[in-house]
Amino acid sequence: MAKRETSEGEHEWRRLMPEETLEHLRAARKEWRESVEGMLPPKFVEHRKAARREMLLAARSWIDHALSRIEE
Repeated sequence: MAKRETSEGEHEWRRLMPEETLEHLRAARKEWRESVEGMLPPKFVEHRKAARREMLLAARSWIDHALSRIEE
């Protein structure tokens, strides 16, 4: 079981965890999300994705504004 390289600031426990374990955790997370989404109405999932997109766009706008103020 090979350990993967970690980036600076990554949690220590993740650095110590074998890649195979992380792959299983990622697969479990994916299956969990799909099972939860299967219980929710499709419109809810659609609106949740749209809301997430809008939040990311707001964050991008805020970052762009901060960068422009730094450049001034």
